[in-house]
Amino acid sequence: MSIYQYNENGSELFKRYAGNPILTPKMWPYKVNAVFNAGSIFFDGKVLLLVRVEDMRGFSHFSKATSPDGLTNWTIAAEPTMKPDAENHPEEYYGIEDPRIIKLENINIHAIAYTSFSRSGPLVSLATTEDFNTFKRMGAIMSPEDKDASLFPRLFKGRWALLHRPTPANPSMTANIWISFSPDLTHWGDNAILLPARKGSWWDANKIGLGPPPIETKEGWVIIYHGVRITAAGSIYRLGLALLDLDDPTKVIKRCDEWVFGPREMYERVGDVPDVTFPCGVILKGDELMMYYGAADTTMSVAIASMSEVLDFILNNK
Repeated sequence: MSIYQYNENGSELFKRYAGNPILTPKMWPYKVNAVFNAGSIFFDGKVLLLVRVEDMRGFSHFSKATSPDGLTNWTIAAEPTMKPDAENHPEEYYGIEDPRIIKLENINIHAIAYTSFSRSGPLVSLATTEDFNTFKRMGAIMSPEDKDASLFPRLFKGRWALLHRPTPANPSMTANIWISFSPDLTHWGDNAILLPARKGSWWDANKIGLGPPPIETKEGWVIIYHGVRITAAGSIYRLGLALLDLDDPTKVIKRCDEWVFGPREMYERVGDVPDVTFPCGVILKGDELMMYYGAADTTMSVAIASMSEVLDFILNNK
């Protein structure tokens, strides 16, 4: 029996897992409203998801879920794994959201870039962990309004690089993906637009943002990003691809014109926020790329692709 949905279009790069959604609020050991937008990492021989969990007040925290195969037999933490700490970090006053996890090069430390929801709006915060039980907060590293952030796992000429998405106060301006650099993960500069949102009728017009962390391949850094299409019925969150230079991530080698994944199934189209497919994490096992995404801001799902096919698609784009 195929693990993919029976009605899957064979030409699609990312194929939905037939058991979607893989995590739902009903599976949680305590009362919650929604579970979505999880960061992912392979840790201690298992796939670990750090799931954004929205409680019945509307505030979010992170909860750990692990699985031997990343698809089934999930073990969910009995209580929140990382709660907002507004007393010591007032930037987390309204909760913490959308974690993206990377393992820092050559050291046994994982870095988590996440959105803190402050009284002044969302901003980018950073924390590190060795065991996903205790976390060292480094605090806010970008000012509001900014989100959709991830570090690269390695240094570039002695500096760390961060992708993020500031949102301009003027609604007529586009929200683009930026890149910034730091020698110490604390002081950030050399800020520049990396991928601009397109305009007009494009699927990624006016507002885009990073999906999972950058994926290192022999051809470059694969970037999965979301574009927000505003329609008469509301917003649609779809996914597209770009490729950055391995040694100079400010250089965009390719950016595909067509979106490659978007809401289609009922669990993606109906929920707290309809028509949303929003990934914050991937797991790469050989050639198999597992993309974990929040569906309609309500549940967690996974879609699977061949990494070589993804690269071929990008490189053969116009």
